[in-house]
Amino acid sequence: MRRLLKFLHTMGAIGLMGAMVSLAVMMIYAPPPTDLAGYASVHGVMAAIGKWILFPSLALTICAGMLSIAANPAFHNAGWAWAKLATGVLIFEGGLMRVQGPIQEEAERSASALAGQLDPATLTGSYGGEETSVWVLLAVATANVVLGVWRPRFSRIAD
Repeated sequence: MRRLLKFLHTMGAIGLMGAMVSLAVMMIYAPPPTDLAGYASVHGVMAAIGKWILFPSLALTICAGMLSIAANPAFHNAGWAWAKLATGVLIFEGGLMRVQGPIQEEAERSASALAGQLDPATLTGSYGGEETSVWVLLAVATANVVLGVWRPRFSRIAD
C-alpha cells in the first residue's frame, strides 16, 4: 500500500508540475487579443490543461500524500511531512483560485467574443497575476519535492 501511495503521489506531482510549466509557456507565447481566433484557441487549450491535468494532479497529489501520512506511522511526527501537507494545501488553493479559475474565465470570455456575444475589447490579454502565481506555485511544488527527497529533521522549539 505504501508503494502504491508513493507512486500515486509521485505521478500526481509530475502531472502538476508539467501542467504548470505548460501553462507558463503558453502564457508567454499566447497571441494578443487582437488575434481573436488564436487568443480563444490558446485559452481553450489552457482551460483544458487546467481542467484535465492540473486539477486532477492536484487532487491526486494531496490525497495520496495525506493517505501516505496516515498509513505510515513514521510520518506522523515527521516535520517535513507536515510541512509538505501544509504547502500542498496552499498549492491546491492557489492552483484553483489564482490559476485555474482566472484561466477558465478568460477562456469562456474569449470564446464568447469569438462567437460575437462579447466585445473583444473587454478581453484582458494580460497574465500578470496568473503567470506570477504559476511560477510561485511551481517554486513551492519544487520545494515540496526537495522536502520529500531530502527529508530534513525539523527540531522542536523548546517550551
